[in-house]
Parts: sequence; C-alpha cells; structure tokens
Amino acid sequence: MPTVIHLTRQEAEQQRRELLDRAGLTYEELRDQVAVYAVTMDQLMVWHTIEGLDYLLSDE
Repeated sequence: MPTVIHLTRQEAEQQRRELLDRAGLTYEELRDQVAVYAVTMDQLMVWHTIEGLDYLLSDE
C-alpha cells in the first residue's frame, strides 16, 4: 500500500528550502550541476524531491 503524506503549501515550501540548504546550493546551481551530472548521490536525491515538490506546488 502506498504511503500518502499530507502537506500544506507552506510546509512544502519550507521543506523545499530546507532541502536546498542541505544540498548547500541554490536552486539554479543545483539545476545546472544536475544537468551536467556533477552532483553527489545525496544532491541528486534532493533534486528529485524538489522536482516532486515543484510539481505539487505548481498552479497547473
């Protein structure tokens, strides 16, 4: 059975900020490094989580 996590918009935004802090990079720096495969495994996992949060936070 899948796990469902309920977050408010504010909690998701806070988690996104904390993940970027953990990676030690800005969103743009992380995005650019991922594009050229210049990240650690931890940073890559952070990136995938941020992508998911961005999808959930989008207004589309």
